[in-house]
Amino acid sequence: MKTNEQDELNRMREDRVSGEDVFNGIILHVQRDTVRLQDGNAATREVIRHIGAVCVIPVTENNEVIMERQYRYPINRVIWEIPAGKLDAPGEEWLAAAQRELSEETGYTADEWTMIGEFYGAPAYSDERIGMFLARGLHRGERHLDEDEFLDVVKVPLKDLVEDVMAGVISDAKTQVAVLKAARILGV
Repeated sequence: MKTNEQDELNRMREDRVSGEDVFNGIILHVQRDTVRLQDGNAATREVIRHIGAVCVIPVTENNEVIMERQYRYPINRVIWEIPAGKLDAPGEEWLAAAQRELSEETGYTADEWTMIGEFYGAPAYSDERIGMFLARGLHRGERHLDEDEFLDVVKVPLKDLVEDVMAGVISDAKTQVAVLKAARILGV
């Protein structure tokens, strides 16, 4: 699936003509832009700007994953997730953020960190880019949750998580992607 990305960008690009800020919050910044399309016509694009985030799939020597059960207000559900969080500042190194999030949320640290990719969760309307890490050589310690953070930490066999992803039990996109990538990398 090799393409000439620069040629595609030149051919398909939408150029911003004007725009306005709609909302500037703690986590999200929303813009409404007018863009010029390939055919010369104009269109409106509403875009959520996000500083970026990381996620970690922490796998024990027994191929168990340190998972979280957390209530998510926007969907009014408790869901399975891997440890994750947003960057604290523009330019923060992904690895430093991943190490911080793993320790804060689960109490675990890791000896071995492997970047396993990055992705955009909703590129049609958001520029949030998420860096994924596989963490091995785990050591348990104390959690340091944020004031507004309440979650349970549970070990689950990686092979069971793969089945749960395929069965639709795990609905969180970053968790689905990281579980399947880790399983492939680790031969599970």
